[in-house]
Amino acid sequence: MALELRQGQVWKHGDEFIRIVQLARLEVGYKVVKNLKTGEGTHRRASKKDFCRLLKSATLLAPKPPADASPPPVLPA
Repeated sequence: MALELRQGQVWKHGDEFIRIVQLARLEVGYKVVKNLKTGEGTHRRASKKDFCRLLKSATLLAPKPPADASPPPVLPA
């Protein structure tokens, strides 16, 4: 299984959430938070290899659509 990491992804790992803050070629900057609403947590850095090992037991949360997103207009046929 290949992981496709993107900046801004949120993963659930146990009772914590991990958000990717900065994604570089060999290193990942991420933030570990207990509550997504408050956003209080600690910033950490890890090699991509170690970060992917951490995510093996985590689940990716689906991104929320933007609040101002409206459905696409229906064009007449």
